[in-house]
Amino acid sequence: MTERMTAAEFNQAQQGVPKEDRRRVRGTKRTVVDGVSFDSKTEAQRWHELLVLQEVGDICGLRRQVDIGLIGRDSPIMTDGGRQQRVYRADFVYVDNALGTMVVEDRKGHETEKFKLIKAILSAQGIEILITRAKG
Repeated sequence: MTERMTAAEFNQAQQGVPKEDRRRVRGTKRTVVDGVSFDSKTEAQRWHELLVLQEVGDICGLRRQVDIGLIGRDSPIMTDGGRQQRVYRADFVYVDNALGTMVVEDRKGHETEKFKLIKAILSAQGIEILITRAKG
């Protein structure tokens, strides 16, 4: 015999179950440092490295989690519903003072197929992504 539950009972049962973050890649865990949330421990470490580089004047205009619109051959690449432009969210964006260029940086442990596709789309737009990896 099958037991049935109401929607209210189901919702109440779900409240105690933590939701799994399916965006996590290869076991990374969200990390909070100084009240700022990062997607991984290595991303938090790189943020602090970049803050030091900004303090000494090697870089300027440091920003994190910057959305960059994806553009196809003729127009913006839209979401499935067609109401919003798809975006790539860069981990860090800053200006390298020695080169005088804007740097779009992503902290990666592993490049997924989705990331490789986004990287190719941005490359066609003239935007190269600097990929940094944790030393160790």
